[in-house]
Amino acid sequence: MLDKDISIKVREFVQGADADTARETVELLLDALEKGDVTGIVDAFYQELDFGTGGLRGIMGAGTNRMNRVIVARATQGLVNYILQQGNPNAGVCIAYDSRHRSAEFAREAARVIAGNGLKAFLFEDVRPTPELSFAVRHFKATAGIVITASHNPKEYNGYKVYWSDGAQVVPPHDRAIIEEVRKVTSMAQVKLADYKKAVQRDEIHLIGGTVDRLYLEALEAVHLRKELTFERGGELTIVYTPLHGTGIKLVPDALRKWGFFDLHIVEEQAEPNGDFPTTKSPNPEERAAMELALALAARCNGELVLATDPDADRLGIAVKHDGEYKLLTGNQLGSLLTWYICSTLKEQGALPSNGVVIKTIVTTKLAEAIAADFGVAVENCLTGFKYIGALIRQYEEEGAPEQPSKRFLFGFEESYGYLAGTHARDKDSVVAACLAAELALWAKQNGMTLVDLLHDLYARYGIYLESQLSKTMPGMAGMQQINRLMQSLRSAPPAEFAGVKVLGVTDIDSDSRLDMVTGKRGRGPGLPRSNVLIFELADGSQIVARPSGTEPKIKFYFMLVDREGVPLAKREDVLPRIAAAEEKLKQYRAQMESLISERT
Repeated sequence: MLDKDISIKVREFVQGADADTARETVELLLDALEKGDVTGIVDAFYQELDFGTGGLRGIMGAGTNRMNRVIVARATQGLVNYILQQGNPNAGVCIAYDSRHRSAEFAREAARVIAGNGLKAFLFEDVRPTPELSFAVRHFKATAGIVITASHNPKEYNGYKVYWSDGAQVVPPHDRAIIEEVRKVTSMAQVKLADYKKAVQRDEIHLIGGTVDRLYLEALEAVHLRKELTFERGGELTIVYTPLHGTGIKLVPDALRKWGFFDLHIVEEQAEPNGDFPTTKSPNPEERAAMELALALAARCNGELVLATDPDADRLGIAVKHDGEYKLLTGNQLGSLLTWYICSTLKEQGALPSNGVVIKTIVTTKLAEAIAADFGVAVENCLTGFKYIGALIRQYEEEGAPEQPSKRFLFGFEESYGYLAGTHARDKDSVVAACLAAELALWAKQNGMTLVDLLHDLYARYGIYLESQLSKTMPGMAGMQQINRLMQSLRSAPPAEFAGVKVLGVTDIDSDSRLDMVTGKRGRGPGLPRSNVLIFELADGSQIVARPSGTEPKIKFYFMLVDREGVPLAKREDVLPRIAAAEEKLKQYRAQMESLISERT
């Protein structure tokens, strides 16, 4: 038997749902009654799918706890209500979507709500990368943007992300205010829906595509650093690319060819957008398994650089051929290489600005700081999430004069394979990252190196910087309580050392304070927005960061090891044994943290 509250929720949901979603709900209910197992329908209705600071993300299907047209329509009405409160009667909203099942359907439903409220909807006619949505918001001077995507989640998921007028994902105060408005929309009776076909005919829903593609690709030229090199020698670099059944196919190949890279081999089995992602268990370019087909093609065509983008094409994974094998680079490694390449090339060209800045998150490698300092470039650290990088770019613009920001943004990246060069977009952009990675690989080849060689050269010059992660899932309410107890324990009784290396200080982002472990005194923190994050600072310059997830019953630990003893090293070959020793130390850090977790939970 269904609980009375669940029964009421099901009835109310069906009454306000579109025909397809209502039919799906009834089928779910009948199946539960027939089998005598209501677990599935209870899970679909026991709570509302929460609209958080990152928007919506959940399993697709009927129910208040699922991604469906009803949930998308209500979320969009809440967003529109907030936009109308801002007092702009000519406001517009851009909408893009990825290759997942129902993404197009959800995007059109959002457009219907926008048009139904008298606002202009700029809807992409087909799948497009997320960074192009960010670009489109700025191009059309829209008030907001929406992307229908669940990034690299499994095929059963979909999501809904909101952007503001600067082209970045919403941050305070907009994010919390939008959440409040979304939560006020509790039924479809509050939602205004336009007829899709009529709204398109009246241009209330304006379909966009090819023109925006062209303008976006032209905008990338602003960060094309060595045009003469790529136009003359780009054909000498053999590149393999896979969009992993996602939106990258729409822009990445054209962008690479526009930069002069014509020896381009696309993984045909993964070229077509397909929400089933049939050739890979997970369309995540961080994982080697997702790149297996691309690596196999690279072996056949003697590819030198392998590129992979996730379904909404905001993240990039790469592999490079080195000593006859394909080595995958981490987000930290590619981000560091691009930081060095951008700074060194601009300096060589006499174009490195005196107020240049690189932005990275607090869980991203400190190698970028050492590199940037060598070129007199500032580094700003922000909270985890690319929206905070976008917010800083906007802050620099607001602090400066027109076309003269207080700081000149050069590059931003995060350890989770997100990169941005240029200000054409305000979110991570795998398209421009792919072009710059190819340019860098070509430059390295012309100088007798692979990107692995170049990375080792950076280690020899600046020190060994290696990173790893530990993620612990603690499901249910009990799990969340465990995570809270663990964080409280780490605050009240921080470990004195890790693998024999003393902890000198503990920075608490939530209280914006720093505990000096030597004196026991507490001082001011880095001044970041409040977040449940602890940073353990080790005597050798290494850091260990503890950060619970804001959306899942999960806690992550980031280990960022630094070995600067004796740097610069005499030669590249001296780096390899130091890397091996650093990897062993990382294992010790991880083992000690796992033991600590076990003791304190």
